[in-house]
Amino acid sequence: MFGRRKVAMVVAEFLGTGILALVVLSVQRSTIGIPYFVAIAAGLAVAALSLTFSAVSGAHFNPAITLGLWSARKVRTLPALTYVVAQLLGGWAAYGVYTYFVNSSLQKLGGNYSSRVLIAEATGTFIFALVWGAVAAQRLAASYVGAGLTLGVIVAASASIAILNPAVAIAERAWVVVGSTGWLTYALGPVIGGVVGFNLYHLLFATPEGAVAVASASRPSPRANAPEVATATAAKTTKAAAKKPARKTTTTRRRKTS
Repeated sequence: MFGRRKVAMVVAEFLGTGILALVVLSVQRSTIGIPYFVAIAAGLAVAALSLTFSAVSGAHFNPAITLGLWSARKVRTLPALTYVVAQLLGGWAAYGVYTYFVNSSLQKLGGNYSSRVLIAEATGTFIFALVWGAVAAQRLAASYVGAGLTLGVIVAASASIAILNPAVAIAERAWVVVGSTGWLTYALGPVIGGVVGFNLYHLLFATPEGAVAVASASRPSPRANAPEVATATAAKTTKAAAKKPARKTTTTRRRKTS
């Protein structure tokens, strides 16, 4: 039921989201926590992590991305829920690691609900989701995913903290699972942007081939099975080669008998 590959997919999403949250925390809480520096750091982190884990889990690292793909019917319900849980736990773990490093707790960010912040987070995530869908559909380099996140953060930073990721927002203490600390903005806003972005790209811009590519981006690469496929093919070839001489020998004996 829980094979090695399924465990690897969940662990990849947990680690990828946690590392991304640590990078964002380290830059945003530093003396150079300017939104542009945060955007570049987040983009570089996503690009590197996508190269590392894209063949394992699809490299979502963001509940808004996972739910956007799920709404466009590119990810099944159970894997999507598993990914979201792993991502949220990754953000929570990043908060614990960061506070351990700095030896102090973090103050809450975000505050109460604000329509401007909600729209800003949704718009930034919408841009990110559009680029993510294009990269998957056209099979572009993973670095373009990081560029899409950088663009989204820069746009959203004019009105919000520009997190664009509910799991990273947990690490930032921009919202909490139980409570009223900005969950409508930094949790719901990115989800809305991701859902609208993926569905718009799928309906208007993706070709039929591209639509298949987007779906394959949420699954491990077939190359992971290459050794097993090669072994199975070799075994079949050996069996076929072993059977052919036997058939020829039988035919020869019948001719001699007649």
